[in-house]
Amino acid sequence: GNVQTVNVQLLEALLDMGLCPVVSPIGTGIDDEATVAYNVNADVAAGRIAGELQAARVLFLTDIAGVLNKDMELLPSLSIDDVNGLIDDETITGGMIPKVSYATSAIQLGVKGAFITDGRVPHALLQEVLGGGASGMGSGQGGTVITLE
Repeated sequence: GNVQTVNVQLLEALLDMGLCPVVSPIGTGIDDEATVAYNVNADVAAGRIAGELQAARVLFLTDIAGVLNKDMELLPSLSIDDVNGLIDDETITGGMIPKVSYATSAIQLGVKGAFITDGRVPHALLQEVLGGGASGMGSGQGGTVITLE
């Protein structure tokens, strides 16, 4: 299924109280299935929540360096058009396709940058959140950042 709604008001209220919400991506059915719980892919949930909140950035952790070219070298930054081209020419394949798709969806909803970050790198999240200076576009050493252009 697809994420139909995000309770943005609840998340914003928690953030306004200085709390950092931890979201367990569980969905519920509707109508006759209202009591049925569904496991939602965490990347889907993260991308949609970030987009609905108009977050500055969204980070997706993975167990590889980031988005790689056909020579298995890290591509430190990509636009949405780049991503689409790399999917079309089968540079991006397998499990990376959903990850970059949710990243591009978040950007299309207004997120400024989506990071696909190597979770095996020590302090990877800090490097990408704090790296990149004033641009806020990451260090370029621990993954791939995807932007609108």
